[in-house]
Amino acid sequence: MKLNTTIAKFTTVSCITVLLSACGSDISNKKINSINISHSESSLFVANISVTNPSNFIRSQQPIYVSYYDLGLSDTDDNIAHLQVTYRQKAIASQAVDIDNNGENDGLFILSDMAAGQALAITINKSTTAHTHQEIKLTQAEISHKVGGQWVTHTKPPAHAKENQFQEYIGGHFENVTELTPPPQYTDHSNWIRYEGPGIESDKVGYRIYLDWRNGFDIFGKKTNAPILQNIGQDGYESYHHLENWGMDILKVGSSLGAGGFGLWQQKKLELVTDVEKWQAKITSNGNLYSSVQINYQGWQNSLHKQDLTANISMYGGSRLAKINLALTKDVNTIAAGVVKHNGTEFIQGSTNITNKAYTYIASWGKQSLDGSMLGMAVFFKKGDLAQITQDDKNYLAILKPVGQKNQQQVNYYFSAAWQPESGISTKDDFIHYLKQEAEKLTLQPRIQIKSALTLKEASKPLTADTALNWSKALADSELTRKTLSYHYSGWDVHRQRKPKFEYDIIGMIPMSYEKLAQLTGEDKYKGIVERNTGSYINEQGDIGRYKLNNFNIDNVAPGRNILTLFKQTGEDKYRIAAKTLRKQLAEQPKTSEGAFWHKKKYTGQLWLDGVYMGMPFLAEYAMMFETGEKQKHSLDEVVNEFLLTRKYLRDQKTGLYYHGWDELKQQDWADKSTGLSPEFWARGMGWLAMAIVDVLDTFPEENTEQRQQLIELSQEIAADIIKVQDNETGTWWQIMDKPNAIGNYKESSASAMFTYFLAKAINKGYISSEIYEPKSLKAYQGMIDNFVLLHANGEISMTQQCYVAGLGFGRDGSYHYYMQEPIYNNDPKGNVPFILAGIEISHLLEK
Repeated sequence: MKLNTTIAKFTTVSCITVLLSACGSDISNKKINSINISHSESSLFVANISVTNPSNFIRSQQPIYVSYYDLGLSDTDDNIAHLQVTYRQKAIASQAVDIDNNGENDGLFILSDMAAGQALAITINKSTTAHTHQEIKLTQAEISHKVGGQWVTHTKPPAHAKENQFQEYIGGHFENVTELTPPPQYTDHSNWIRYEGPGIESDKVGYRIYLDWRNGFDIFGKKTNAPILQNIGQDGYESYHHLENWGMDILKVGSSLGAGGFGLWQQKKLELVTDVEKWQAKITSNGNLYSSVQINYQGWQNSLHKQDLTANISMYGGSRLAKINLALTKDVNTIAAGVVKHNGTEFIQGSTNITNKAYTYIASWGKQSLDGSMLGMAVFFKKGDLAQITQDDKNYLAILKPVGQKNQQQVNYYFSAAWQPESGISTKDDFIHYLKQEAEKLTLQPRIQIKSALTLKEASKPLTADTALNWSKALADSELTRKTLSYHYSGWDVHRQRKPKFEYDIIGMIPMSYEKLAQLTGEDKYKGIVERNTGSYINEQGDIGRYKLNNFNIDNVAPGRNILTLFKQTGEDKYRIAAKTLRKQLAEQPKTSEGAFWHKKKYTGQLWLDGVYMGMPFLAEYAMMFETGEKQKHSLDEVVNEFLLTRKYLRDQKTGLYYHGWDELKQQDWADKSTGLSPEFWARGMGWLAMAIVDVLDTFPEENTEQRQQLIELSQEIAADIIKVQDNETGTWWQIMDKPNAIGNYKESSASAMFTYFLAKAINKGYISSEIYEPKSLKAYQGMIDNFVLLHANGEISMTQQCYVAGLGFGRDGSYHYYMQEPIYNNDPKGNVPFILAGIEISHLLEK
């Protein structure tokens, strides 16, 4: 099987310009622009796509992006230029886009009106003929400069000019271009670039970026939904500063960042992107639904060093947001993004008591438009990217932390402007309402499920022992190519965007799954990964890299199972020493009054479901390998006690489901003041517990009949309880287990894989009834293949719909809304590994 991660290259795609409308909702009466289509009836099915609005409010013109990679398409498809997107058998507008800014289109972009909680069913086909269509232009990006005139000495050079080396342009006419590099004599007010830089707009608002030493971001307030940039400034700089039928330039930028600009934040001071050797602007997309501009700042000299900086700025129809992606060629500590601080404006700050992946904002509000109207401006960013919020004499600032490998850092954020004549937003409260909804839309992305023709063909094959094992191998093989081999000590953690640490998932779970495949199949490609990845953290003295015992984080014990494996395989003493260090952590780990392990030292008195899996399988295995007598007995007693206390305090007596966490002190914000329990039944939390039971039983000696029986009875109880909330249609499980119909909830793949693994393994080991649970486990496994697996054109597969992370603490209040805020990923170890293990156990089950 050929494996690579290349995303196919495609030409621009578009269909007719009708936006999806949410029938049966308040927005169903919106005027829909549609025309007849002329095309051949001959078409080839590509994919069915389900898109769900996770919010309890209407989302107007919600952007939807699907990659060609996930659609199962490759650049060898003959009719890739004739993709057609349909909703209720009517063609809708789509556009080929380059989301990752690498110069090649990588997917389809769609806009849709969506009622609260609404699910849309979209179909994509390849037509054998081109479509004839008419399109409504909702976005535009452009730049123009003068030709046919001449350069003369600048009559008003910038104040910082040491000598008048700058010139201005007289005569000639404007010519629209797709790329532009100003000559050295160009500066502000040279009358050579129309409105002084590239422009980008949606049907709501337009922005212009000064392509000179100021690097300010300005606003064109719009009074029309039609494109305006192509007509602005044809008669010079003055006219667009006065109100016209289309609107006007509404912001005084001066020497500030303007509306969402950026600069270096160094030693508590803002440095503008001023000292630049060469500016280059390029229109990278000028589409009807999505447009983008790229600006290269070559030879930017700042107080740290000289480097290049690339800014990618994009907008989509129906939105005031502009996305900024900054790519740096040398590392910096912080980048500032902000808005101008005018006198009389009010500063607004969004909540930071949110999860790191959620969006928040800074904003200003007031009568700051040049026409005297109310104007709000904002910068949106992920809470985890924020270093601080501050201001200087000219700007309100969000100080952001770049992420990425050395000399490959990036910064991402959005900015927005809401002008009262366009938006109707006339009060601060209305503006805050807008800000909160925009932040939620950025945080809670639409729930997208893709069922491609390529995937459906493979998923429809009969489920056998061989096919189950092959699915596991296919995902393992795909991840070998994508990122598994990057998790060694000197590598890179792709999802966390940092150097790998001694983590439970990338250093514990992933290598363990390959070891299981190596033992089962004997294939060389699966061998040695435990040593390559986990082993790379252990030096010759047995010290563990990027690990701190004194954190008493029970998550960090999980990779110890691989260290035990390495000791068995090699006999090298360094692995015994490293394992002993982890055992020492558990010996000193703080505990509740009855002896349950705290999740972390800083999580005082807290027992989490996750921790049972992280610590107990290692403790049981270590005890059997290195301990004897009373010491061994004590360790095994601790293991069983952890399960029993977890059941005692976290299990709900009515449903049999387990809460995520328990605070013995009942002091945490997320804890019920009478019970200490967190409020929701998070599926993966219970999945960790279920996997821990069957894994621990592998180690527990047969002669410990009473303890084994306690664990077996617990497995039987959990099996009975989880099938009560198994989805009847798909056989999978929901993110919040007891709320399948709640807005935003989704069928979650990592928990579904964990439960499938647990059920199949418990059947195989004889812990639970085959007659009762085998149909349930097989339905769950097939449900995962049908609903969570994607097959790609290059032979790789992906596992989708994975909750990236969830926890409890500041920004994580354990509420239903919190669990909906955590991002949904593809191919995260916390879902991939249980899927691989589930396939192995289902294969064993079907062999019987």
